[in-house]
Amino acid sequence: MKKNWHEAHTDTLSFGQRLADRVANGMGSWSFIIIQSLIVVVWMTLNVIGICRHWDAYPFILLNLLFSTQAAYAAPIIMMAQNRQSERDRAQAQADYQTNIDAKVEIEALQVKLNQLETEKLDKIIGMLEEMKKAKN
Repeated sequence: MKKNWHEAHTDTLSFGQRLADRVANGMGSWSFIIIQSLIVVVWMTLNVIGICRHWDAYPFILLNLLFSTQAAYAAPIIMMAQNRQSERDRAQAQADYQTNIDAKVEIEALQVKLNQLETEKLDKIIGMLEEMKKAKN
């Protein structure tokens, strides 16, 4: 069975590329935002009211460090995923272009065939008219 452009493109991705796509998809979701927001609220609450000992007192320098580290890794991963999206778009555009070229060739062949049929039909009509004209005379 012939693969479509998307399946063919997906088959060429390495493990790292697939992982980067999954991470970027996860980080770009509402689930990620909600879970991260909950973690931040719990972190700050535990450090402000002191249920546990204060491991990261206000102004939450450790939390800022964690966010910076996350951003340092997230940015290149998201850029890798965007680059692959561009590659997918180019592959799709190429497949669409090839489909359009194939359709154009088929349409031109059909047009030639229709022109031939039209010419043959007109030749038959002219022949019949000439026979009718001869039969009249």
